[in-house]
This record gives sequence, C-alpha cells and structure tokens, in this order.
Amino acid sequence: MADPNRRLPYGAFNFVVKIDGNEPMGGFSDVSGLSTELVAAEYRGGSFPENHVSKVHGLHKVGDVTLKRGVVNSADLWAWIDAARVQGPKAKRTVVIQMLAEDRSPVQQWTLTGVMPLKYTAPTFAAKGSGDVAMEELVLSSEGLYFPAPAA
Repeated sequence: MADPNRRLPYGAFNFVVKIDGNEPMGGFSDVSGLSTELVAAEYRGGSFPENHVSKVHGLHKVGDVTLKRGVVNSADLWAWIDAARVQGPKAKRTVVIQMLAEDRSPVQQWTLTGVMPLKYTAPTFAAKGSGDVAMEELVLSSEGLYFPAPAA
C-alpha cells in the first residue's frame, strides 16, 4: 500500500504492464504517450450582447501509447496483432500500467480501454557486435484513459 505521508516522488523505472488483467506482459522498458486532451468548442449565440465566443466542452481524445521491450521468445504481441487483423474491433483489449513503490506495491495506475495495436516495429539489426539489446516497439490506440480505474 502506498504511504499517504510520502513526500518524495516515485521513480519512473518501477512499473508493470498488464493486458486484459493477465500477468504482467514481457518486461517493457518504456511506456510513453499516456495522455488525454479535452477539446473546447467555440460557440457564439446570435443574441450575445458582446462580440466574443463562449467555450464549451467538446470531445476528449486519448493519445497513442508506445510500448518498448527487448525481444523475448514470445508470440504474445504477434497473436494480438493477428487477432486485430482478423477480428477487427473484437480484438480490443484493456491495458493497465501500474507504477510501483520500491517494495513493488502498486501506488498508481492508468487504465486504457478499447485498445488496439496500431503499429509494430521490429528491432534494428547491425552486425557491428556492440551488444545492444534487440528492441521491439508497439504503438497502441485507445478509446479511453482512466485514472485510477474506470468506474464499474
């Protein structure tokens, strides 16, 4: 459980990614793009005494999220991409990113709903022998971002 009296920020390196509530998925080293944006629409009524617009809340948008990990002997991402190709919207999933405290207990989480894979990028291969880790990247599209979790 998170310490309610803590004043030091948590490290950005201690997190897990879960897809559809399953066990944490394959050691992601980076998660970026968690964002939401509320779009304000401008409106001016014809009977307004002043010549200016009013701002009214419009749609909200969720940014694309990018996951990066070292290539492992697992076909989990490919299976999801293939399901999205064949099943379309039926392949949408829920993705939860949990930030952890030093003792590995969850302190915050971001829940993405209606998630589909948009783009997969395989690692860059080079025979120069530098010892770099082969990294794969998956870009996700999401319909909703909830903090800490969607309402039941």
